[in-house]
Amino acid sequence: MKVPLFLFSLTLLTFSVSAQNKKPNIIFVLADDLGIDGVSCYGADLYKTPEIDKLAKNGIRYTNAYTAPLCGPSRAMILTGRYAFRTGAVNQDQTGEFKPSDETMMSKILKTAGYTTSMIGKWGQLPLGPAEFGFDDYMRFFGSGVYLNSDVKKEKYILNGKDLVLKDNEYMPDLMHNHMVEFLSNHTKDPFYLYYSLVQVHGEIKPTPDTNPGTTDFKDLYTDNINYMDKLVGKLIHTLDSLKLRDNTLIVFFGDNGTAGQAAAIGTVNGKKIIGKKGTMQEGGSLVPLIINWPGVIKKQTVTNQLVDASDFVPTFAEIAGATLPVDKKIDGTSFANQIKTGKANSRNWIFTELGNDWYVREANWKLNRAGELFDMHNAPFEEKLTTETEHTKSIKENLQKVLDQLDPASGYIDHGDGSGRHATKVKKKQNKN
Repeated sequence: MKVPLFLFSLTLLTFSVSAQNKKPNIIFVLADDLGIDGVSCYGADLYKTPEIDKLAKNGIRYTNAYTAPLCGPSRAMILTGRYAFRTGAVNQDQTGEFKPSDETMMSKILKTAGYTTSMIGKWGQLPLGPAEFGFDDYMRFFGSGVYLNSDVKKEKYILNGKDLVLKDNEYMPDLMHNHMVEFLSNHTKDPFYLYYSLVQVHGEIKPTPDTNPGTTDFKDLYTDNINYMDKLVGKLIHTLDSLKLRDNTLIVFFGDNGTAGQAAAIGTVNGKKIIGKKGTMQEGGSLVPLIINWPGVIKKQTVTNQLVDASDFVPTFAEIAGATLPVDKKIDGTSFANQIKTGKANSRNWIFTELGNDWYVREANWKLNRAGELFDMHNAPFEEKLTTETEHTKSIKENLQKVLDQLDPASGYIDHGDGSGRHATKVKKKQNKN
């Protein structure tokens, strides 16, 4: 039986329109303690990340993406789209105090658009658990850098409400990957949001399954962890391809804060040392890699200096998914969905960074902190130059001060510890000992 040509063409057109209107899957890959000096497409001298580089080659690489300098406050901002002085996530401990009745996370927001949601990996300093904040599926471990059992400790994790213990010789990142594959396999038809919170490269830096036996040198072990993280990203892409999900999946790769400790001391970008590291209010604390990949939508090999703030992900994903944002809370983020789709710059011309009782607002070339100090950032991230006042810098400072005055972070939550953003309880214990 022959099908008339016009009916065949109409069928193809209907299929094409249906595919275009289908809501995209969203995967948010969050790397722990990874600054730009850990990713080779950003010019990292010590490490090669070919799988992550492929995402950038076929997508957008952002050179001015910022978040909070510590993991708890950073993750709270990513998932709520709100600054810490509004949520209370100003330090590691206070991050764990807000409630689902106070804050609406990305998981609940995207569910208004029909998304199934999953959280896999590090929940960190966030309060309660993923289920309480609306995630349909989850696998979470306790603590930060959990890889293997030690001689003295069996690591615990929770899989959809079931308490489990890591088996000897089981590698937590592999366990996370396996559950991720299971989740994706079960949701090939409905749109999903996956918050995939990797373990690497948070300390303590330990051998990976690919590490040569007997390796003890820090740089070698750190390199192995970078390599394993990159390998996991490649395995994720392979899984999407095998399940035929790749073409309708938006992938975001982001660092939760800058590089930490020893790794920050040795890492360089194009032969230069970045100023600052995790936990500091300098560039190295908050400047992180951001790569976005969306086949058929994003123009390949795009590099942009568009400013992005970690609070921007909530409104961006909501716009892409057609989800409803909370109306009873101030969302600080600015959607850059149109920039992802068209390459055109969005309206954000400054970012705000806060940790403890310190903060700053930064535009393309200048930064103003709480103390009223203005820094020349033309040579960032390798230099932050404190300026003296001139007619030119006076007007710049006044404009940035207007932003801080409008935000008014001092009227919100404050750090009840030592003001540094670190663990307030540990600070109090130390003070008591003294």
